[in-house]
Formats: sequence, C-alpha cells, structure tokens
Amino acid sequence: MDMTTHEFGRFFLPGPTEVHPDVLSAMLRPMIPHRSSEMVALLQGLETPLRDLWRTERTVYVGTCSATGFMEMAVRSGVQRRVLSLVGGAFGERFAGIAAAAGREVVRLDVQLGRTCEPDMLRDALKRSDVDAVTLVHSETSTGALAPLEDLAAVVRDFDDVVLLVDAVTSCAGSPVETDAWQLDFVLTGSQKALALPPGLAVAVASERMIARAHHVPERGAYLDLLAYHAAAANYQPTNTPAVSLLYALEAQVERISAAGGIEARWQRHHTMQQQVEAWVGGRGGELGYAFLPEPGRRSWTVSCLRVPHGTNGRTIVQAMKRRGWVIGSGYGPLKEETVRIGHMGDHTPERLRELLTTLEEVTVA
Repeated sequence: MDMTTHEFGRFFLPGPTEVHPDVLSAMLRPMIPHRSSEMVALLQGLETPLRDLWRTERTVYVGTCSATGFMEMAVRSGVQRRVLSLVGGAFGERFAGIAAAAGREVVRLDVQLGRTCEPDMLRDALKRSDVDAVTLVHSETSTGALAPLEDLAAVVRDFDDVVLLVDAVTSCAGSPVETDAWQLDFVLTGSQKALALPPGLAVAVASERMIARAHHVPERGAYLDLLAYHAAAANYQPTNTPAVSLLYALEAQVERISAAGGIEARWQRHHTMQQQVEAWVGGRGGELGYAFLPEPGRRSWTVSCLRVPHGTNGRTIVQAMKRRGWVIGSGYGPLKEETVRIGHMGDHTPERLRELLTTLEEVTVA
C-alpha cells in the first residue's frame, strides 16, 4: 500500500489518526512571529472553541509536545510526594513510569488488561494509601477500555487534598469529557487522536486547585511548568516558540467541528461507530471468532480492541488488511498477536467503517 497516494478514509490506526485534506492545507499558510499581534489573534480565536471542546470555563493550554509531555506536566506540577496510579494497560503504565522518573513515590492499583478500575476499588485504595494525587487513563488505547471517569472523579473528591490527573488522549473529542461538571483537576489530550490533527500538540485544562497545588511544588521544571503556561495564556502568548503550522491546523479543525454540529455531534458520531463494531461482533464478526477485550459498558468510543479468531494472528490480519488498502492497528505489547485495534475516531464515518468491517470479514476467511 502506497501511503503517499492512499484514498482518504481508509486509515483506521488508533493514532496517529488520518488528517483531512482541508486541515492539512491550512498548514501551508506563511509563518508569523510568535510574539506578534497575529499570534495573539490566533490564540484568542482558539479560546472559545477549545473551551467548548473541553466543556469548561477554564483556561485551555496548548503546547508543542506530545501528550506524554503534558502527562509529565501533570506529575511535576500536581504531585507533591506520593501518587496513586491506576494501571490497566500501556498508558496507565506510562503515567506511573513518568511519576517514578520525576522522583515521586508511586502506589499502583493494577487491573487486568481490558478491565478498568471501578469506584469501590479506588475508594478502598485511597483509604489505604497516603497519597496526594491520582493518575488515570480515561480511554486506554492499548486495550480499548473506557474507565467510568465521572464516578471515579466523584470518589477522588471525597478525599481532601488529592488531585485527579487524567489522560484523555483517546477520549477527548470522541466521547464525553465534562471537565467542569466532573471537577477534573488536570485533563490532557494529544492532537493526533480524536481531534484528527497531525502529531505534535498537547492540549490540557487545569482546575484552580491544581494551579494552587503547583505553587507548592518547587521542582516543576521549566519547559513544562504549568504556572508558566498559565501566565502566558492569560496574555494569549505561547510559552516558547510554538509549532505555528500545527496551530493553523488546530484553528481549521475546530472550525470544521463547529460547522458539523459541535462537540456533541462529534461524540454521537463516534458512539455510533463504537456501536457499529459491537453489532458486528454480535453478528458476523462473532461468528468468525472475533470478541471484544473489554466488557460491555467499558468499551472506548474511539478504539475497539478485538480478540482475533482462534488459530489466527493479529499481526497477520493487519498485514492482510494493508494489502487490501486498509490500515488498522495490531495489538499493543503483550496483546500484539491475540488482538487487533480499530481506531474509529477523528473524521471517520460509519459508512467507511462498514466497508472496513466487510473487508475484515473477507481477509479472515481468505
């Protein structure tokens, strides 16, 4: 498959996701000085649509780094001493690893791959652990599991001086993330997932108590200092030289989201595709031997992780799909051979997903 000439709408990797040609073309605009009235106007124009995206009245921070960079920001600015990390896959593992690398004590709450931490489990762990923060992954890209974030956030609020740090990398813009209503202290995403932008931007929101916490954490670093981002954003300034072309792409994409009915319409399209895969697994896909890794009610709206039929290999199926002109993801880490992942997020449509599932049937029986 020649990826330089492929037809749009056939790239269902769980990230980076396919970028619409209109968004790519927006990146061709000339550069502007990053300390200029043009940059101020650009960032001012992004303020309201980004708040709508996050369902927040707070400041939204945009940085030139991967989402992993803002995971480190969350830890360095939000964890004073000891953190409880919920781990149910590769990215929960990453959050815990970042906390350890930043010199924080880490208490782990591990769940089986494909499962999620449940509120009673979290409450019990917080009662037994003297921690000042919790890290969790809302939509675990490696397993396709969707944590009950609203309920977990309610548990954390019952514990004074514990802040909640959320990786919403494959949930933001693809399924509900109610930043203010759920009182999330720090929530982040990356540009290359459900936002359907090129990789290279991280986007986050912090609560007032997260900002207050940061003032009491002395070793926040420099490039990823939350307080530096907060001060710069108040004046519609970047902290450092940003990826200007990616900001152009972000501007174009939030305009496209608004024109297509806003964030709730985008959520609904993603949910429709998730239900479409569920119906397929409950029918022809299940007859062929495919099965979801996560349980019902705990499945991501943006990425479906499916066990492959007995006697087949996930990597082999991925290669067979590629020969047919379709890109899906193999399993992640220990799940590489026994699962495949379909990233139905960004600007994909149910119509295209239907074509993909039909092709998946064909390569499975071939």
